[in-house]
Amino acid sequence: MLQVDLPTIKWVIAALVIAFLIAYVSTPVVKDLAFKVGAVDVPKDGRRMHKHPIPRMGGLAIFLGFLLSVIICIPAGTQMRGLLLGSVIIVVLGIFDDIYALGAKLKFAVQIIAALVVVAAGNRITILSNPNVFSSDPIWELGMWSIPVTVIWIVAITNAVNLIDGLDGLACGVSSISALTMLVIALCVAEPDVAIIMAALAGACLGFLPYNANPAKIFMGDTGSTFLGFVMAVTSINGLFKLYNIISFAVPFLMLGLPIFDTCSAIVRRVSHGQSPMAPDRSHVHHKLIDMGFSQKQAVAVLYVISAILGLSAVVLTTSGELRAMMLLLALCVAGAVGWRLFTHRKHNHPVSNDNAPFFGEEDVSDK
Repeated sequence: MLQVDLPTIKWVIAALVIAFLIAYVSTPVVKDLAFKVGAVDVPKDGRRMHKHPIPRMGGLAIFLGFLLSVIICIPAGTQMRGLLLGSVIIVVLGIFDDIYALGAKLKFAVQIIAALVVVAAGNRITILSNPNVFSSDPIWELGMWSIPVTVIWIVAITNAVNLIDGLDGLACGVSSISALTMLVIALCVAEPDVAIIMAALAGACLGFLPYNANPAKIFMGDTGSTFLGFVMAVTSINGLFKLYNIISFAVPFLMLGLPIFDTCSAIVRRVSHGQSPMAPDRSHVHHKLIDMGFSQKQAVAVLYVISAILGLSAVVLTTSGELRAMMLLLALCVAGAVGWRLFTHRKHNHPVSNDNAPFFGEEDVSDK
């Protein structure tokens, strides 16, 4: 049951609407600014498949919508100031990266600094539920390890969302679904501030999405993808990890399942081939869907559905008992079987040659 009152619902709706309107109105302005400052993705090599220059840095509009919405709807406590200051650092880094294409090591170092700012403001993963349900110790107290664990989580999710930013509207839509999932869970566990933050993030993404959907008029760039990952990573610390039960371990990984899976598979794939984990390749989940014959819109739709299923799973785990958990497992098995049948049917009946493979418009820069 939702443990919320009417004023909380009103603030959630207000945050979503304010962020949506600001992002929607400011995106054309950011688009013009991106052209002026040179934040433009030019198809200069074979890995960039769009056929004409497209501005990036659109994440600045998402950030503006989120920032103003949160300032209006939530009192600025210490932890909130830490989130906003860290977000500013991430967005400034993303702007410079979209203009000048910064090196991976520099970006990684700045992301750690932003994560430490959040930790210094009191946002920490202090406990984890023990995934071994048969253990006599239901939780793990992290103690001094809370700082490195928190920093690793924030930096990892920040980059995970960045890595799936490879098709028009993909990262924006998946982030919207993840934010809405966390919003519902926050309402279920009586975390109104977390719900409002996620409403603002979802609203900002939805306001930007009409410009970013295929065919994209503007890319969010690292300004947007790293910002989205950073905010969701930090907010999940306060909204999920402090719960004293198994969902504090499982829910964040379900809610952000798609970017986490894609990032882990990319790291394993690259390391197994003797490459750097940051080496670029064309083997992400969205690339494989394109190679199987899906159009860009179809591939994005498939990944939206997968994200929605994972999000629903997270909500069910938060609110249900054993019976619903069993029903959830059955539903996931059925969904997996249908998905597998769809993929194999598409692959066998609609082969795509390399010469005629559909192109995908979002940038796929060196660290992806």
